[in-house]
Amino acid sequence: MPWRYFFLIGQLCLLLSGAAPRAGRAQTPAAPPAAAAPAGQQADLELGRSSFPINEYFTIALRLRGAALDKYSAFPDIEGFKKSGKTSTTTTRTVAGRSSVELVLTQRYAAFAEGEFVLKPFSLTVNGQVLRSAGATLRVLPQAAPATAAQPGTAPPASKQPLGIGLLDQLLGKPKPQEFVEPRDNAFLSLEPDKAVAWVGEPVHVGLYFYLAPSDQGLLDFYRFAEQLPPLLRQLRQPSAWEEAFDETDIRPDSVRIGGKPYLRYQLYEAVYYPLSTKPLTFPALALQMKKYRVAKRPEPGLDNRLEGYKTYLSRARAVQVRPLPALPDSVKTLPAVGRYRLSEGVGSTQFRTGHTITYTLVVEGEGNLTALPPPAVRTPAGLEVYGPEVRQELTRADGRVSGRKVLRYRLVPRQPGPLRLREVLQVPVFNPDLGRYDTLRPELTLAVTGPAVTPPQEVTAFVRTDPFYTQQLAAADDKLLDMDAARQTRRYANGVLALLLTLAGFGWWTARRQG
Repeated sequence: MPWRYFFLIGQLCLLLSGAAPRAGRAQTPAAPPAAAAPAGQQADLELGRSSFPINEYFTIALRLRGAALDKYSAFPDIEGFKKSGKTSTTTTRTVAGRSSVELVLTQRYAAFAEGEFVLKPFSLTVNGQVLRSAGATLRVLPQAAPATAAQPGTAPPASKQPLGIGLLDQLLGKPKPQEFVEPRDNAFLSLEPDKAVAWVGEPVHVGLYFYLAPSDQGLLDFYRFAEQLPPLLRQLRQPSAWEEAFDETDIRPDSVRIGGKPYLRYQLYEAVYYPLSTKPLTFPALALQMKKYRVAKRPEPGLDNRLEGYKTYLSRARAVQVRPLPALPDSVKTLPAVGRYRLSEGVGSTQFRTGHTITYTLVVEGEGNLTALPPPAVRTPAGLEVYGPEVRQELTRADGRVSGRKVLRYRLVPRQPGPLRLREVLQVPVFNPDLGRYDTLRPELTLAVTGPAVTPPQEVTAFVRTDPFYTQQLAAADDKLLDMDAARQTRRYANGVLALLLTLAGFGWWTARRQG
C-alpha cells in the first residue's frame, strides 16, 4: 500500500536528521555534590611561563598543604598541546619537633607547533575544594634545532562513516547476517622490576605495563580499569619493604621496540620499593581483563563490523632477591642510609666571632630513602656548642626515580678562637649500593673564628642553689604534680563567683528600689 512507503521514507528522514537517536538518549544523572575540603587544607594552582620555546614544557602545578592528596579531578586539555606526564614533589619541614608536608603535583604539556594558543579558564577539584584559574595566552617560540616530529603511534581522528545501504536494509527489516572472527593480537601484560638482586634499603623500581602492537589498536580497549586497579595494587604490596608510589593517573602510550618490533607501551602503575629486611620481594602473576573485538568476516558499509568481547591477560610472577648489608666497620656506629648521596653546605655569614651564633646548613641530596636517613652524628669538640637541626625534606618522583634532598640547619656557637673544621663535627655514614661498600660523607668547610675566648654563662640552677630565698622556697615546695589546666579552671571558677555576686547585687538593688 502507498501509505506504507510514505511511513518508511519518513522514518528514514528521522534517522538521517538524528532526531530518533536524540529521542531515545538517556538522561545523564546529576553529579553528586563535592565533599567538603579537609580542615586546614591550603591548595593553589600555579601556571608556568606563558612564553617558552617549543622544546620546553608548559606546566600547571597544584600546590597542596595541610592535608593529604585523596582525590582530584583531571588537569585540563589544551588545544595544540599534548599531556606529557606528571611529576610530584613532596617537601617535609620539621621545626621544633613539628612537621609540615607540602605536595606539588605538576602536569607537563608539550606543544605540537609554534604559535599562539589560548588556555581557557578552568577549574580543578582537590579533596572537595574547587580551584579556579582565569587561563592564559600561551606563546610557543621557535628553537634552534628543528622541531621534533609528532610521537609515532598516535591514532588519527576517526572520520564519520557515511550512511550506506546497510541502514536501509535494517530499516526495511532485511538485515544481512554477518560472520565474526577473532583475529590474533600481539598484546601482553608485563610486571618489570629494574633489578633481580638488591641490597637491603636499595631502591627497586617496579612498573606494570600493557604492551600493544600499533596494528591492534582497533581490536583492544581498557575495560573498567579503575575497578580492576585496586585489587592489583593489593597484590603488589610488600610487607617487608617501604613503598614510594608514583602519582600518575593518565594512561598514555609511549613507543618502544621489543625484538626489533614496534609496540605501544601503556604504563598502568609504578612504584619504588626499599627492602627493609633480607626477605625477597615476591610479586604474583597479575590478571587484567580487556575488551577485545571480533571483526566481521565480510565488512559492510554503514555497520560497525565489530562484536564486543573480553580477554584476560596474565603477567609473569617476579621475585627480587635481597642481600644483607656487609658488617659495619668500626668507624660506623649506627646503621647508615642506603643510596647514592652527596653533600652540599653553606653558612649564613662570612665573619665568625666567638660567642656569636653561626647558621650552618647541610644538604644531603641524591637517590635513596631519604625518610630513613638519620641525622648526622655530631661530635662536639671543646669550645663549641651545637643546636639543632631543623629538618626540611623534599622528594621528587619522576622518570622512574625517587630523588630528593634533606636540608638540616644547625646553630653553632663557638667559644674559642681558631679554625673550626666542620668535618670533625658532622659526619654522614652511607652505604653505596653501586660500589657495595660503606662511605662517610664529611663537610669540607673550615671556619676561621676570631675574637677572645668566651666563658659559657653559669646555669640558672647554680644561681638558684646559692640564693637563700630560693633555698627556703625549694625546701618547703610541694613535689606533687599539678594539672596543666589548673590555671584555666581557677579562672573559670573565679568568673562564676564574680557573676553570682553581680547577680545578687543587682537583685538587692532592684528590691530596694521597689520598696522605696
